[in-house]
Amino acid sequence: MQRYQAIDFIRGLAILGILLLNIVGFGLPSAAYLNPAWAGSISLVDAWSWALMDGLAQLKFLTLFALLFGAGLSLLQPRGTSWITARLVLLMLFGLIHGLLFWEGDILLDYGLIGLLIWRMLRNVPDNGALFKTGVLLYLMGCGVLLVFGAISSPNPGESWLPGPATLEYERYWKLAGGLEAFTNRLDHLSNGLMALLSQYGWQLAGLMLMGAALLRSGWLKGEFPLAHYRRCAAIMLSIGALLALPGIVLQWQVQWAFRWTGFYLQLPRDLASPFISLGYAALCFAFWPHISRWRLCYALQCVGRMALSNYLLQTLICTTFFYHFGQFMHYGRAQLLMFVPLVWLINLTFSLLWLRYFRQGPMEWLWRRLTDRIAQHFS
Repeated sequence: MQRYQAIDFIRGLAILGILLLNIVGFGLPSAAYLNPAWAGSISLVDAWSWALMDGLAQLKFLTLFALLFGAGLSLLQPRGTSWITARLVLLMLFGLIHGLLFWEGDILLDYGLIGLLIWRMLRNVPDNGALFKTGVLLYLMGCGVLLVFGAISSPNPGESWLPGPATLEYERYWKLAGGLEAFTNRLDHLSNGLMALLSQYGWQLAGLMLMGAALLRSGWLKGEFPLAHYRRCAAIMLSIGALLALPGIVLQWQVQWAFRWTGFYLQLPRDLASPFISLGYAALCFAFWPHISRWRLCYALQCVGRMALSNYLLQTLICTTFFYHFGQFMHYGRAQLLMFVPLVWLINLTFSLLWLRYFRQGPMEWLWRRLTDRIAQHFS
């Protein structure tokens, strides 16, 4: 299969960018992911770091990765039903292992499950315009469900939004102790995540994958349009995204991250802005690709993108070891946690460069491909 260097580069950026938000999930209680005032109050430094990440990164790199995942499914279609089915089922299995044994913030299971549901649509809908419009409709349906959940939810926050001392101490205990207690709690997180996926987030994820596939087929995600086109797209989409996202950030701060508003209604501006900002980031990469491709860092990021699964799991291994096994969980604030991110990025970049110097694929990519080939041959 032909590799597109710019897509590898953008995928590498997405994998590294995801850590900007995941680091909060590793180092702080689960309530902190959406509620920066989870402790009842928040320092000015942490508030500004939240605002910056909410505007530039929250959901943006996950959205970008989902678009690229859909594009990848489109590229893999010639391999046939058995091969793609085996590949996605294995991804779900990797996600199940990752989510139950290592970290409850797994996304692999979600991607594998939604991929199984939508890839036949990619095969059966030849019209790019119809595919893109269907993706937009599904995404907007997910946004609408979010508003419905807000309307029917209790205005009073529960322990998952404002955890009390006992809840925080228990979360610290099972994350540091591990074992059966951690497994049981991760199983609860997994079941709750699947409910959210099937009722709300899955609509958005499916829509993004369809949009990504349509953009690849049209040539947009292959960089086949003029550079001036990508520059215009970047300017327009980033401007629209900023206009949508900034009011939501300001209003969340104004309401002091109140549960119903921040947990539901004011997620809508972020959700609507994210596709524009994510595609704006991609457009910037294509617009300046002739210059970017000459950077030394560019090849390193391409290597990270080629080993996306290995690097995603490596981030979990590094962060769970440091925060859980070395007892650093809940020892740092939001802004302090961001200082760890460049170090993990450096490890991702170095590992990818060294590994691909000697091997064609990352370790998990090799295992995934090997198992996929064997299963597909067995059922073909």
